[in-house]
Amino acid sequence: MSVDQLKDFIARGGFDYIFDAPMKNYTTLKIGGSADIIVQPRSAQELVQLVSKAKEYSVPVYFMGNGSNILVKDKGVRGMIVRFGANMSSTKVEGNVISAGAGISMARLASIAAENSLTGFEFASGIPGTLGGGIVMNAGAYKGEMKDVVIEATALCSDGSVVVLHKDALDFSYRHSCFTDSDMLVLSAKLLLQKGKKEEIQIRIKEFAQKRRTTQPLEYPSAGSAFKRPRNGYAAAMIDSCGLKGYCVGDAQVSQKHAGFVINKGNATAKDVIGLLTYVQKIVNEHFNTVLEPEIIIMGED
Repeated sequence: MSVDQLKDFIARGGFDYIFDAPMKNYTTLKIGGSADIIVQPRSAQELVQLVSKAKEYSVPVYFMGNGSNILVKDKGVRGMIVRFGANMSSTKVEGNVISAGAGISMARLASIAAENSLTGFEFASGIPGTLGGGIVMNAGAYKGEMKDVVIEATALCSDGSVVVLHKDALDFSYRHSCFTDSDMLVLSAKLLLQKGKKEEIQIRIKEFAQKRRTTQPLEYPSAGSAFKRPRNGYAAAMIDSCGLKGYCVGDAQVSQKHAGFVINKGNATAKDVIGLLTYVQKIVNEHFNTVLEPEIIIMGED
C-alpha cells in the first residue's frame, strides 16, 4: 500500500481533498481517529480516476455521505475515503420528477420538493444523510421510505462503467437495496412525487421536525437509530423494557429520550460506543431471545 504516492497524485491533480482528516469532524457522532485521505469528487469522471489510482497503489477505498450512520474507530481509517457531498448535489425538476446528485442532503431535497409544490418526500426532511446513502439503505421515517419515491438510479460499477437502474432492479426492502452488498455506487437518482399544495407540504415538514425535537435526542451527537428493527418488535421498546435508558459506557449513553439512540455525551470514544452496543445486544438477547443488528456502520482501526 502506498498512501504517500496516492496523496502525491491527488495533490497534483487539482482534486478537492483533505489529508490526515480527523473523522470526528465528518461524522454526526463526532467520534473517530484520522483518515489518511478524504476526497470529494466533483464528477463521475473524477471518481473513476480516484478509485482507479487507489487500486493501482493498493490503497483501500471507502465511501460515505454525511457520515450520519457511521462510527469510525479510534485509530482512524487507513486508506482513502470518498465523500459525496455538495460537489455532487445538482438538482433538476421536470414536472413531478426530481433528478438529483447523490451528494445532496435529504433535508435540502425535501425543501426543493416543497418549493416546487411536490409532495411525498416530507418523511425524509429530517433524515440526516445524503440521497445516495438514503438509497443504499432504503432510509425511511414516519411511514415513508425511499422505495416509495425513487424510480431510477444511475450508478458507477467497479469496472468504471455507468449503468442506469430502474425501480424493479433496485431491490428495495427494509434498510436494504441492490447497492447494500455490491460494489456499485449511486451517482444520482430520479424521484417521482405528486403535485400538492406548498403550504400543506411545509406544514407537514414542520410537524415532523417538531415531533423529532420532542422524541429524539437532537441536542447530542448521535448516528440516528443504533439498531435495525427486529422481526418481533421494535428495538427501542425492547431496550427500554430492559431498563437500559440512560445506561453509559464512558461518555456513550443509551439516550434517556429515545432508547433506540446511542449518544455521545461529550468525549465518547469508539471503544465506548462499541462496548455499549455490545452490552445492549447481550441484555436484549437475554430478555427477548433476539439478536439486535446494528444499523450503525463501523469502520477503521481499533
